[in-house]
Amino acid sequence: MTEVKRSYDASRRREQARARRLAVVLAARDLFERDGYRPTTIAAIAAHAGVSAESVYKGFGTKAALAKAVFDIALAGDDEPDVRRKIAMFTEGLAGRQARSAGVQILIRDGRHVDDSLAPVWAKLTDEGLTGMTMLGRHLLQTGQLREGIDLEEVRDTLWNYLAIDHYERLVLAQGWPLQRYTQWLAHAITSAICP
Repeated sequence: MTEVKRSYDASRRREQARARRLAVVLAARDLFERDGYRPTTIAAIAAHAGVSAESVYKGFGTKAALAKAVFDIALAGDDEPDVRRKIAMFTEGLAGRQARSAGVQILIRDGRHVDDSLAPVWAKLTDEGLTGMTMLGRHLLQTGQLREGIDLEEVRDTLWNYLAIDHYERLVLAQGWPLQRYTQWLAHAITSAICP
């Protein structure tokens, strides 16, 4: 009788590891937000996530690397495998940030034409946006789910374009779109531009 070997399916194990990693990142986020970075210990994060401190160190190495993972999830839905969902998560966060900061962004943008001291502030905001969209663009490209032939510059520039407060100002403030409609429009516009 010939022995038949069953193929090993590690998908369940990978899913469990992914769930544990996410639990650690979410625990870190909760504690960083509640207690601050410095007072939050790896041991406290591990206890909050229901894992050992050793497994946190093995998975992330340092508390700084864990803070970066928290940032990645907040910005780009780093734990989300589907690029379209990542974009939707990003636009949800972006629309909320724009709703909170539109007044001051518009003040700085327009004020720089009459008060030279605002020009470097606007330039810094613009540069920081471009840097952030470069990082997000690289992350989205690494999924392998963007349209064929698109490069980092095009992804970055597309994201950076939709980061501009002008869209929010025209559609929400001037045209009265509800935030949810604007958020859906942003997600659709970006997805249409960079996904197949």
